Amino acid sequence: MKLPSGEYEPIFRIYEDDPKTPLQIRVKQHYYNQHKFQTLDFVKNMHKKWLSFNHAKLPLLECLDLLSQLVDESDPDVEKDANIIHAYQTAERMREAYPDRPWLHLTGLIHDLGKVMSVWGEVQYAVTGDTYPLGCKPAESIVYGIQSFEGNPDLNDTVYQTKFGIYKKNCGLEKLVMTWSHDEYMYQVLKNHSTCKIPEEALYAIRFHSFYPYHSSREYLYFESEYDKNMLKNIFELNACDLYSKADERPDLQTIRPYYQSLVDEYVPGVINW
Repeated sequence: MKLPSGEYEPIFRIYEDDPKTPLQIRVKQHYYNQHKFQTLDFVKNMHKKWLSFNHAKLPLLECLDLLSQLVDESDPDVEKDANIIHAYQTAERMREAYPDRPWLHLTGLIHDLGKVMSVWGEVQYAVTGDTYPLGCKPAESIVYGIQSFEGNPDLNDTVYQTKFGIYKKNCGLEKLVMTWSHDEYMYQVLKNHSTCKIPEEALYAIRFHSFYPYHSSREYLYFESEYDKNMLKNIFELNACDLYSKADERPDLQTIRPYYQSLVDEYVPGVINW
């Protein structure tokens, strides 16, 4: 992406097949674990565990503060920075790009907040990283490729290794059983919160922003519905600010926090069940 200055953004999301640094080794190990251990049964158990919403009762920004304890092991672009820095970087990018849509600023702030599961002890291969559907053949563009699924017991099911698997053509992304991650968890937490006023298009972007094989590589198109086609632009809006904000300066969190608290008070007020 070219900047107004004529310079170019740094290149992100580089995954090394032959890792040589601790960061590259960490990232590859994360994805190999995700691809080996995330099965349909695993995800069903995660739904039972996390969608009971009985892990904590916290206002939104208090929960966000917990991301100061988290470094995303799946991110090849961030070695040591806590995830809370990236949350505010994304939000500030959204604020600049879409000044008249304040709910998008809040969406940028909380899009990764589901990663709090890891702070509460969940393994990161069930929390962070790109997502994809279970119960059908994995797409070629999934990070580290098909070889990284070796040892996954779902590979032994012949139905799961077909193009459509357990699904029907154009069934809609909401019908897919996605790998368990912060995306689905945060989406469900917000849907469960009765006073949430974030528009559905923003909730959709939160739910599928890590589904890179779909929105970036344009695979799994045979599952998308007309609704998905109409909503795709919302993922692009979020992800452009999400990915490229990693190169931005660190914001002064204390200075800008009152603005985001005002958005929370308007769009997601009260104590949330996590």
